[in-house]
Amino acid sequence: MPEKKRKTPKLDELEKGAWPSFVKEIKTAAEKNAMAEDLLGQLERSYEEKIGHWKHGGIVGVLGYGGGVIGRYSDLPEEFPNVSHFHTMRINQPAGWFYTSDVLRKLCDIWEKHGSGLTNVHGSTGDLVFLGTRTEELEPTFKELTDLGFDLGGSGSDVRTPSCCCGMARCEWACYDTMALTYFLTMHYQDELHRPAFPYKWKFKMSGCPNDCVAAIARSDMSIIGTWRDDIRVDNAAVTEYAKSGMNIERDVVGNCPAKCMEWDGKEIKIDNKACVKCMHCINAMPKALAPGKDRGACILIGAKAPIVEGALLSSVLIPFIKLEPPYAELIDLVDRIHEVWSENGKNRERVGEFIQRVGMGNFLEAIGVEPIPEMVAHPRENPYVFYEEFFEEESEENPKP
Repeated sequence: MPEKKRKTPKLDELEKGAWPSFVKEIKTAAEKNAMAEDLLGQLERSYEEKIGHWKHGGIVGVLGYGGGVIGRYSDLPEEFPNVSHFHTMRINQPAGWFYTSDVLRKLCDIWEKHGSGLTNVHGSTGDLVFLGTRTEELEPTFKELTDLGFDLGGSGSDVRTPSCCCGMARCEWACYDTMALTYFLTMHYQDELHRPAFPYKWKFKMSGCPNDCVAAIARSDMSIIGTWRDDIRVDNAAVTEYAKSGMNIERDVVGNCPAKCMEWDGKEIKIDNKACVKCMHCINAMPKALAPGKDRGACILIGAKAPIVEGALLSSVLIPFIKLEPPYAELIDLVDRIHEVWSENGKNRERVGEFIQRVGMGNFLEAIGVEPIPEMVAHPRENPYVFYEEFFEEESEENPKP
């Protein structure tokens, strides 16, 4: 138990205002946890000196795993001994982030027993994150987690913990079973998840429809986003009801269609489905009248990342449409071909999107055995990264030039 509360005038400022404050949560934990108390002291020092006081101390983890634990040490261990070790553990979350309250209480009990008690519930990584423990507490924590049915997630240059939206569990727009695919990928790539062997991290993120509620298109090396390839289903009687209730169909729906593929004559709405880009705007605006088609699957995109080493990248279309049904053989074959080419030719700390930029999309597609298609070019007349080669027969005596 901490003996006394530290004075933290700079951190106190972060508790002011309308927004929730992480400082308030750390102070709550510090009432019964010495690690949280020393964390407040070191953090206050960092704000005073405008410098971070964390250092990375090499590889640390649990027996048999190369990932799942991020080693962190204080560079002021004499002044803040309770955070001299402050390792982070990533816990593989259930698909769709479904928990019972009983399980959440048990997880918190484990962490209060072995660590700081502080958690980060599903940030950009997707995992349930346990913040701050000592090296000697890693194995006991891991044992209690596995006894509860949980495993560690990914960290380092491995397959990161796959994550998804709630999909068919709660969303009528889901075009494939995101939770089933997430569970399958997690189990299929166990070795790649726990034992880093890639040039850098690889993230799968699954969204059930083009609304992309997990922001896969901006954050994952492979985005698997639900879509359909037949016509949008239309209930014109329901469209009329929206109009009668006061919705301006022409302005708020037709006028906001990015593909300009819709018409409204006051009685029925017509859609040129060949021009539709599946943005979901009209379906979101009139969910009782419009719905995705019945021929459903997913679009596979590749290469997104945040601006860590190089600049940020958004995903590029790789496969416009694929049916996603067990045993997912076509998807696994594609992923394994990409991993082989990237692992063989990628540089250290080079994400697959950066690798594609370096070698060129055309060369990448040829290496993985995928044909270039128009969907891989974002805008007409831009400088495309896919080049179509023309072959001419050389002039010869047997084949003279006409």
